Amino acid sequence: MGHIRDLPKSQLGVDIENRFKPKYITIRGRGEILKDLKKARKKAKEIFLAVDPDREGEAIAWHLANVLDIDLKLNCRVVFNEITKDAIKESFKFPRPIDMNLVNAQQARRILDRLVGYGISPLLWKKVKKGLSAGRVQSIAVKFIVDREKQIRSFVPEEYWTITSYLRLEKTTFKAFFYGFDLKKKVELKTKEEVEEVIKDIQDKEFIVEDIKESQRKRSPVLPFTTSTLQQEAAKRLNFRSKKTMLIAQQLYEGISIGKSGFTGLITYMRTDSTRVSETAKNEAKEYILEKFGQEYIGNYSYAKKGKIQDAHEAIRPTSIFRLPEDIKEYLSTDQYKLYKLIWERFLASQMKEAILDNIAVMLKVSGENKAVYFKATGSKIRFPGFMKVYTESIESNKPNESEEVFLPTLSLKQPIPCEKIEPKQHFTQPPPRYNEAKLVKLLEEKGIGRPSTYAPTLDIIQKRGYVLLEDKKFVPSELGELVLNLIEEFFPEILNVEFTASMEEELDLIGEGKVDWVNILDKFYKSFSLRLQHAEKVMEKVELKLEYANENCEKCGSPMVYRYGRFGKFLACASFPACKNSKPIVKGTGVICPKCKKGEVVERKSKKKRTFYGCKDYPKCDFISWHKLSSRPCPKCKEVMVEKKKKKEKIVKCLFCEFSQVCDE
Repeated sequence: MGHIRDLPKSQLGVDIENRFKPKYITIRGRGEILKDLKKARKKAKEIFLAVDPDREGEAIAWHLANVLDIDLKLNCRVVFNEITKDAIKESFKFPRPIDMNLVNAQQARRILDRLVGYGISPLLWKKVKKGLSAGRVQSIAVKFIVDREKQIRSFVPEEYWTITSYLRLEKTTFKAFFYGFDLKKKVELKTKEEVEEVIKDIQDKEFIVEDIKESQRKRSPVLPFTTSTLQQEAAKRLNFRSKKTMLIAQQLYEGISIGKSGFTGLITYMRTDSTRVSETAKNEAKEYILEKFGQEYIGNYSYAKKGKIQDAHEAIRPTSIFRLPEDIKEYLSTDQYKLYKLIWERFLASQMKEAILDNIAVMLKVSGENKAVYFKATGSKIRFPGFMKVYTESIESNKPNESEEVFLPTLSLKQPIPCEKIEPKQHFTQPPPRYNEAKLVKLLEEKGIGRPSTYAPTLDIIQKRGYVLLEDKKFVPSELGELVLNLIEEFFPEILNVEFTASMEEELDLIGEGKVDWVNILDKFYKSFSLRLQHAEKVMEKVELKLEYANENCEKCGSPMVYRYGRFGKFLACASFPACKNSKPIVKGTGVICPKCKKGEVVERKSKKKRTFYGCKDYPKCDFISWHKLSSRPCPKCKEVMVEKKKKKEKIVKCLFCEFSQVCDE
């Protein structure tokens, strides 16, 4: 059930003058739970507190002990890192008192966040507008997004070219890419003139196999999921937002009614930073792998604790590997099934043998009129699939198509290969991509900012505050977000200092280990922070947010319409607010005329679940909708409207009125 007590929302709740003494109150909705616990306490001979074995868990145990009047010196605390029968039985043999060092580490973090949030937020209300907030983690998340946007704005693209040769041997066609003029150095082609010179030199010439290098590569099994990697992979594979991933994972953890088995928890705890797995689960996996794939597929998974992780819980895994996704599919919703299958396959793969791949790199020589020209073809072949039999990790790559891995035919030295086609192509270097949720979560984790449980709420809050928007599932900072960030950067630079925030995490660890006093840490921080706060109160000027006018007037009062930001992003509102409260969503046109009514333009809309769809602008007069983007090209067969669909890595256009479909060129 989580925490039962917390600092009050309506006030700071910290007595700064009295050694930062916190004021705790019962969280709304927890009253009945406490009532039941107090009732049960009267009948119990002994009480054990077996909450999570981390700082938060220790703090919950301490709050419970205070509320239930349990002596803190008693051996009432039991700790286990996995919810298995043997681990739980073993833990009860060694109960201990509540660890106040861990409690104080949690209190220090909570009070620190309260001092920052309740210090800066009212200042922003006064100087910018009401409803804004600032915090250690959310401010740095916004900073990452803004910094990336600045990189994109200042980026100057550079031209470069590639030359692709399509070679054919018997029935197999494969690609080779321009490499250079000798085997030692790869050459970049910068201009069209350079490309034309190369092509003119090798036109109608034979390609000869000059060098073949074969190597063997081992690919290690993927690790089982942590909270962060689950959110990243669910975003890439299933197109799930972080919030959605955690919501569905919570449902799978709490339990689903599975036919005769009844209400069953399907996965282990979903908030974890560890890849550790219980021996019971390992043995189950070995048994399943032996039965399904054979002895040669059984891996030797070993866990090594890396970095500053709390390691309080196991990795996210199915509670039983024998509960196959297909066997319980009928009891799960589509999204529950997809996420459970992902977790199940990832865990099984982590317990399997490494894959072995044969790599081949072939250099082909073309003796041109002026000089030799070399092309390179690379390929790979799976010798032993290992864990890849079950699962391969999603990889997002911005590399050009020269890096594609293909299967090459059997080749020999000095063998001539006919060339079917030579294709030059112009490219421009791309700016660094905007962060999507998966990449931002990964960055926060790498920098040691926040905890697994904070990622999804943090991304949610920066959108609700209007600091960032999601465009094509990528984060874009709003004008408000950049404005607030600039103010925080000017007056509270330490809050946006990644090294400072990471070092604060290290100090919290030292508190948990009993090496430093938590009050001294807070006092050191607050002395400088309070001075900055006082300075900002005096010096920071009130900011007037400029209104961004739209090219239309309010249909109710005739005033101009302006762009505003709300919890669901950008929208149109009347400039005369609050006198006129007219507002409406921003409609993005597609330039395609509705195929149903033949009058209105098809526009981009959002469903209640924030899914993009396309509908007629004249709705509700015309109820045409499509979940796929409409193509600007008419069907070559019937001249009607086509839609664009993505199938694996291909983009396909398909007619809505006839059977015509085609793979897109671009």
